[in-house]
Amino acid sequence: MSDLELTWHQAQSAVPEMVGGGVTFLSDASRQEQLARTGRKFPVVVYMHGCTGISDSDRGLMRTIAKAGYVVVAPNSMARKFRPLQCASWNKQGGFNLFVFDFRQEEINFALQEIAGAGWADWDNLFIVGVSEGGLAAAHFRGGLFKARVITQWTCQGSTWVRGIDGPEDTPVLAVVRKDDPWYNGGSGKQAGDCGSYFGDKRPGSESVVLEQGKGHDVIDDPAVAARIVDFLGRYRVATPQPPVQRGNNSGVLPIR
Repeated sequence: MSDLELTWHQAQSAVPEMVGGGVTFLSDASRQEQLARTGRKFPVVVYMHGCTGISDSDRGLMRTIAKAGYVVVAPNSMARKFRPLQCASWNKQGGFNLFVFDFRQEEINFALQEIAGAGWADWDNLFIVGVSEGGLAAAHFRGGLFKARVITQWTCQGSTWVRGIDGPEDTPVLAVVRKDDPWYNGGSGKQAGDCGSYFGDKRPGSESVVLEQGKGHDVIDDPAVAARIVDFLGRYRVATPQPPVQRGNNSGVLPIR
């Protein structure tokens, strides 16, 4: 299996639990099987983790989004056989292996390819949420398939080859960063600012949120931020058409609440 395939087959997924409400995390094989068994379609969030992999904070936000009825799939960039870090958490610097930014774009494209062939995915309700390095990836994806994008823990500022937003100008963006983020605004200051400087008048519905309170890099473990992300996604989610209910179904699968 290729490196790129590994990022999908070792992805972590949060899905609405099939019976009784709540959320469960599934591997690739069980995700495909259980979602297909429901006979339903679901809105999908492609979730791009930060530079050191999928964290407990990521899983917490994924769980919150899944509770709102989305299937959240996080391609695992660290599953690659060759995957150097492009950041150093000990001194809060990055940009060491710039080709990693290309890796992340490949991972988005491959995830979309796999989602396109999944009968449980509502292609009209695709979203992307990115965190830190993953936020940069979400900002720089050039395709127009996502109905809305969320960029967290990144400022859209920096060197020429990383700054800005490359997505279509009519795609709404929610960006959330802490004012005193030590990676950007409170440390070296090389990437100080926020994504709002790239919105202008061409991104209707977009919001740049700069948190005044708190310390540290993470914002996604803040319940208020998670709630705001879910609310933002919900604004652009449309009703998903479902197949007619099959009478006499003895599968034991109940409708999702």
